[in-house]
Amino acid sequence: MTNRGVALVAGGAGFIGSHLCAALLDQGWEVLCLDNLLTARPGNLRALKGRPGFTFLRADVTEPLPRDVMGRAKEIDRIYNLACAASPPLYQADPEHTMLTNVIGTSGLLRLAEQANARFLLTSTSEVYGDPEQHPQREDYRGWVNCTGPRACYDEGKRAAEAIAFDFGRMRRAEVRVARIFNTYGPHMDPGDGRVVSNLICQALEGREVTIYGDGSQTRSFCYVSDLVEGLIRLMEATDVALTPVNLGNPEEFTIGELWDRVRFLTESKAKAVYLPLPVDDPRRRRPDIGRARALLGWLPQVPLAQGLAATVEWFDGELRAAGPLGVSSPRVTGDARLSA
Repeated sequence: MTNRGVALVAGGAGFIGSHLCAALLDQGWEVLCLDNLLTARPGNLRALKGRPGFTFLRADVTEPLPRDVMGRAKEIDRIYNLACAASPPLYQADPEHTMLTNVIGTSGLLRLAEQANARFLLTSTSEVYGDPEQHPQREDYRGWVNCTGPRACYDEGKRAAEAIAFDFGRMRRAEVRVARIFNTYGPHMDPGDGRVVSNLICQALEGREVTIYGDGSQTRSFCYVSDLVEGLIRLMEATDVALTPVNLGNPEEFTIGELWDRVRFLTESKAKAVYLPLPVDDPRRRRPDIGRARALLGWLPQVPLAQGLAATVEWFDGELRAAGPLGVSSPRVTGDARLSA
């Protein structure tokens, strides 16, 4: 396979990052995977470490980039910035680090892109829309975000990261892309990250009470990870993309109650659902308008929820069996950092 160049993936050991690394290797890219492993699962890299062209570097993007990266700056063609915890329990565990990862980390990677003349892609988030008053959410909607709440370290951090990226683009210091990612699920999720898909599946498989925050009527859209990765690569490689964010997510909308019904069916669970208060600033509705992604990238999710959930349940079942009885019991954080999605 012809080598297409060198791609740096910051946050490459994470859930989405590890799938992205694998897809880039499949396409012939040499991949430099950068991650501090604070919230990523090292097991996500198990299948990658022996592959030709893959290099793992343990580093934190809030610190100066390692010599092994800077020494190869002129060789780097693509920089994907996925470096940040995306689960509320995890990003709220150290909110200062979350904010600095988004601001300092993005700034440092953009400066590397400028030095290397590399194309840069920031993975932003649907959380920049906050608890939206517009539905579905289009990229021109400016959001309804609580800038002082417990989620602000992530929501405002990503908004700041977008601002820095677009400033670099406007000043022609780097060629930038910004993807706003909506709820994504699939293999390699952390069983203990506290997100709604992993929570429901793991609690059902382990026969525990299933916790649903709110009354289950709040909605989300769920994009399977292979579809999301395809969208990220298409956005990076698109040549006619203006300085504008692009939503990536599945536009099919489900209530959390409907999601639980599907998980219960797939796991044959008899578990009882327990309803708890919604976390602070938890969005009531979330659904992307993906018209821009369809027009610019020709991208449309292909994996329906039934198919994606079945594959995800199978993967979690294998992970939990390998971990032993009740191998995962709660998110790896302390305090009241709860979420419903």
